[in-house]
Amino acid sequence: MASEIHMPGPVCLIENTKGHLMVNPEALENLSAITQPVVVVAIVGLYRTGKSYLMNRLAGKNKGFPLGCTVKSKTKGIWMWCLPHPSKPNLTLVLLDTEGLGDIEKSDPKNDSWIFALAVLLSSCFVYNSMNTINHQALEQLHYVTELTELIRAKSCPRTDEVEDSSEFVSFFPDFIWTVRDFTLELKLDGHPITEDEYLENALKLIPGKNPQIQNSNKPREWIRHFFPKRKCFVFDQPANDKKFLLHVEEVPEDQLDSDFQVQSENFCSYILTHAKTKTLREGILVTGNRLGMLVETYLDAINGGVVPCLENAVTTLAQRENSAAVQRAADHYSQQMTQRVRFPTDTLQELLDLHTACEREAIAVFMEHSFKDENQEFQKKLVDSTEKKKEDFVLQNEEASAKYCQAELKRLSEHLMESISRGTFFVPGGHNLYLEAKKKIEQDYTLVPRKGVKSLLACRVSSESSIVSLMGFPLQKTSKQAKKQAAEKEQELLRQKQKEQQQMMEAQERSFQENMAQLKKKMERERENYMRELRKMLSHKLKVREEPFTGGFKEIFELLNEEINRLKEEIETAENEEPSVFSQILDVAGNIFIAVLPGAAKLRIPAKKIIK
Repeated sequence: MASEIHMPGPVCLIENTKGHLMVNPEALENLSAITQPVVVVAIVGLYRTGKSYLMNRLAGKNKGFPLGCTVKSKTKGIWMWCLPHPSKPNLTLVLLDTEGLGDIEKSDPKNDSWIFALAVLLSSCFVYNSMNTINHQALEQLHYVTELTELIRAKSCPRTDEVEDSSEFVSFFPDFIWTVRDFTLELKLDGHPITEDEYLENALKLIPGKNPQIQNSNKPREWIRHFFPKRKCFVFDQPANDKKFLLHVEEVPEDQLDSDFQVQSENFCSYILTHAKTKTLREGILVTGNRLGMLVETYLDAINGGVVPCLENAVTTLAQRENSAAVQRAADHYSQQMTQRVRFPTDTLQELLDLHTACEREAIAVFMEHSFKDENQEFQKKLVDSTEKKKEDFVLQNEEASAKYCQAELKRLSEHLMESISRGTFFVPGGHNLYLEAKKKIEQDYTLVPRKGVKSLLACRVSSESSIVSLMGFPLQKTSKQAKKQAAEKEQELLRQKQKEQQQMMEAQERSFQENMAQLKKKMERERENYMRELRKMLSHKLKVREEPFTGGFKEIFELLNEEINRLKEEIETAENEEPSVFSQILDVAGNIFIAVLPGAAKLRIPAKKIIK
């Protein structure tokens, strides 16, 4: 069960062997078992700054991620620890501890940049850990954030340039938390007390000046503001004053840690466990553990293939795999529910079709819940096709069960009659009338048999009559005009029943069509709301940045923000104006696709324009 996923300790998620990044199959197996949405907290920073210790505290443990007590970096690659979320029962907490940046033993400096970029791409809460203070040097060490525009793409085909593509980052980047360890300064500015968040925001103010050195110094500040709309800061005292304690801090009892550090650690952990958001992709697509594993594979395939990881491509790849699984999940749900609910034979075909309608509705809902970005309803069509074939199979099983049951009941009820025929009871004067009375009695008894199903007396009489005639040795029906008339009436009744069943099957296809279209419309509306919410969130962030005092002295930044704001406003306006026509076009295409599988619905089909109202 997803809610029971619990790893006793961390495992390596991404191995780093001589600068080559590889996915660990064991970690992927752990992630694939997690069907719950995940909250992903990743921590990065220079090596030997105590990142692993903070992550262990988030896990509620003293030990877990390995801690080093020498100048040699302990963590290599990216390590993962999946735990039940301590305060949100329907979520899984995924902790990612990365190898230290700036390790002198690394042969490829680009390796650090990829570790940094992957931590950003995979997390919903990104923690940057540094030592002592947020000063010029600390910001220079955060140059990796300025390289993100070279290492990440939002879209496979950016509209114009790198800057415009990177302006999309705010829609899917994680929250940003800066943790400052062994902080010894007073939180004051111009003699007045300030909060940790104010301390961070003050440190991120741009420095006036146009010389290259100042501009380079401003880049990390600018990009942090540009990419991460939600920022938070925590400062920590030393865990203990005794150096011996610091060397093995994971073994120090809680009551022997510095009291201020205890409070600061508790505040940090409480904030993240309360506020860290569920990992989502563009347009509100929730990331489960299974999906996170797929993203890791997709991003590393791109990196190892010499290609910049692209979120849009990753989502497309993910959608193909997830939608295929969603079809199977929905089809299995339909089969399971029908098997559980249908008691063969049903009294009528309509009873079976009503059960089909209910189970199909649930199956479509299962598909809608687990699918996304189903271009041209390719996968929904597969589900419609699968469900229709399964329905036909259930109809056939129902007919066979009914015929078998009816034949067995007729045989049971006719046993006495057959014995009488064998004994020659009716080969006497007036025997024909005696036979007709006996036969009428069988028919009356047969009408009282419950749940005969769709192949009732109408389907079975012909075969029973043939058997009786053969045993009697003379053609009863040929010698009776009344019998001929009754046979003709039976044939007409059979024909009417077949026509009725055909109409019921056609109406079932119409209901299937309408249900698919209705649930597709609801899903489109939800996706539309997520898309518009995303655009408005981006616009709100840009407006907020433009209004900040520091932008006034930086003309180029101000003008760039204005361009982005105007573009977003135009995009929102265009999307709002095009909504009805786009919906109509998509639903028309979808309708034609479903009609190809459900031809019976074509005669009663409602135009898309009426469906979207």
